[in-house]
Amino acid sequence: MTRSGGASVAVVFELVLQPIPHRYRDAKARKNYAGTSPITRASVTSKVVLARYARNRRLADALQRWAFSVMRGSPGARSYYQQLRARNIGHQAALRQLANRLVGILHGCLKTHTHYDEHTAWAHLRTAAA
Repeated sequence: MTRSGGASVAVVFELVLQPIPHRYRDAKARKNYAGTSPITRASVTSKVVLARYARNRRLADALQRWAFSVMRGSPGARSYYQQLRARNIGHQAALRQLANRLVGILHGCLKTHTHYDEHTAWAHLRTAAA
C-alpha cells in the first residue's frame, strides 16, 4: 500500500472522506473539502482559474497519488488525463483535475451505495468522442 507521510492513502480516505450521512451535502462540498476543486476569480475583463491553496495537505497528497495510480490502471482515467494534456494543461493541473473527477465519482458511489464501474464512471468520454 502506498505510504504518504507515515499514513497510508487508504487510512487518509477512511478518516477524511468517510461516508458519514449528511456530512457532505453534495459532490461539490466533498470536492471543496478535499481541496481538488478549482477557485475561479472573474471580473468584467478576465477570468482566472487557480488551484485551491487552503486545503488538507495530507488529503491533497493522497488524492494526487490516487489519481496517478488510477491513471495508470484505468483506461477511462488515462483517456481523461490525455485529453487534459492535449489542451496544454500541465501534468500537476491535469492530475488535480483527475483527482477532482475521482472525488465526484467516489461521492456518487457512496451516495447511491454502488460499487465503482469503469464504464459508468467514464461514459461521458465515450459520448463526447462519438
